[in-house]
Amino acid sequence: MIPGGGQPNMQQLLQQAQKMQQDLARAQEELAQTEVDGQAGGGLVKATVTGSGELRALKIDPKAVDPDPASIEETVETLADLIVAAVQAANENAQALQQQKLGPLAQGLGGGIPGLPF
Repeated sequence: MIPGGGQPNMQQLLQQAQKMQQDLARAQEELAQTEVDGQAGGGLVKATVTGSGELRALKIDPKAVDPDPASIEETVETLADLIVAAVQAANENAQALQQQKLGPLAQGLGGGIPGLPF
């Protein structure tokens, strides 16, 4: 319902929608270029992803690799677990960044945007 019973100004509504669309595109571009980190094993494995979730870098501290060849299978399994945990932590940080950047825009669009986690 329009206060005062008048008709909505369609030009103004279109301008607002275009501005929100531009703001959303700008925020998505910022997310794609912003990098966030996640780590596991007390920093033995670090993963870097973009704010949109693209894996950009993975750093493994040499201390994460057991030099004892008798336990190579265990070392590989532990290292794989650390890598998964670091990437998951980085993606959680990316999702928090998405919420921070896109959340207010999604609310302005009447709730949520299909395909985004909020």
